[in-house]
Amino acid sequence: MATTVEQLEKLVGQEYAADPVSWNKRDLLTYAIGIGAKTSDNQFVYELDPSFAAFPTYPVVLFLKGADQDVMNFAERVRGSNTIKGLPTFDPRRVVHASQTIEILKPLPLVSGPGWKLKKRLASIRENKSGVIIESEFLLVDSNDTPYARLFSASFNLAGKITGKRFARSVASPPQHESIPQDRAPDWVVRDKTLPDQALIYRLSGDYNPLHIDPRVGSEAGFGGVILHGLSTFGFAARAILHAIGSGRPSALRYFGARFTAPVMPGDELETSAWEVKKHPDGTTEVAFEVKNTTTGKVVIGGGFARVVKFERSRL
Repeated sequence: MATTVEQLEKLVGQEYAADPVSWNKRDLLTYAIGIGAKTSDNQFVYELDPSFAAFPTYPVVLFLKGADQDVMNFAERVRGSNTIKGLPTFDPRRVVHASQTIEILKPLPLVSGPGWKLKKRLASIRENKSGVIIESEFLLVDSNDTPYARLFSASFNLAGKITGKRFARSVASPPQHESIPQDRAPDWVVRDKTLPDQALIYRLSGDYNPLHIDPRVGSEAGFGGVILHGLSTFGFAARAILHAIGSGRPSALRYFGARFTAPVMPGDELETSAWEVKKHPDGTTEVAFEVKNTTTGKVVIGGGFARVVKFERSRL
């Protein structure tokens, strides 16, 4: 029986069962390399560096990674994550990551230890003739229920249907932010190049979607082959912002979010442009940003915004 509008309204705001999560230093190193970290990023790629730390956006991998230390079946993991009765099971081959945000509340420990979990609730649903957008809110907490990060993740289910009618309801969403100024050039521009094998590295952080390794799957999906994980591109942008504005200090990045607007092929070159738009009372600077794929000329991340503590780079 199809879900009615009245039933769907009651589903928004419901909590999913919390998922156990864990990580170790090797996971942090793998993630850093998966988002393009270099030998110049010692604080993220060398475990004996005195400043070694988790890259601040690391929690975005935990929804798929969970507490696993081995590979998993992507389709089964995605299907198993939908545990709210009344929501249909969408075809994972037709699900696209639409947007992602993360608010860093506390620096992560280098090893999680037991008892960590991701709390999750259904934050919003939007349905129209093109499909269904489902946005979930996550809270990463330790064994004492202390929160470390709050995340919002939205997926677009292409041609998906729940009620078959236009519908929109939300109980929580990321904060409002300033748009990119149209009357001036960016304050920072950072260029970086992904590796031809970038997707092979990033998938080891827990996203084993065949779309990112099997050319046949990518071709069948209309991409012409393997595409890079959106969250790898997300991480490239976060590294660019953190290095340009926060001098690479792990604690400088407090908030980061964006929309995914076009795919990136492994080996493509990226250009992150950022504009300072506001100063906040807590000492952070809000920036608006976008990422362009200079190989194709397309904007691949749009509507980007971040809050960063500005640090000038040492000239020594």
